[in-house]
Amino acid sequence: MTHTRIRKFNTRDTYPEQNLDNDLCQAVATCGGTTLWMRGQCPQNLDDAKSIDSHDPVEQTHKVMQNIRQLVEEAGGSMEHLVKVVVYITDVRHREAVYRTMGEYIKGVHPVSTGLVVQALARPEWLVEIDATAVIPD
Repeated sequence: MTHTRIRKFNTRDTYPEQNLDNDLCQAVATCGGTTLWMRGQCPQNLDDAKSIDSHDPVEQTHKVMQNIRQLVEEAGGSMEHLVKVVVYITDVRHREAVYRTMGEYIKGVHPVSTGLVVQALARPEWLVEIDATAVIPD
């Protein structure tokens, strides 16, 4: 099974004024497989739920994306099976840093993406949370 990525694009073309490089698409069609619905991932350890000791949006995003990758792999998949991400940030000024960092993990994947700026996340030290969905082939 392969996912059909409809209308692929890169954010460097759609947001030329920003220094972004994310491979995304307008829609993803899947057939069969196992859908993995992940809880919104935050900059904390999966094993003990302790927040990382950083207030840097890049470091926090690396941790979030590492968690997503780990969960997908634990379910038997890989990042290429990611179909959707919803990115929550608490400060629009962190957008480029968060999306550049996320882009390192989704290069060539082209998931659909929604981004939101929110007033706060569950813990005051969190700057980013990413909700992800993957469909892993049978």
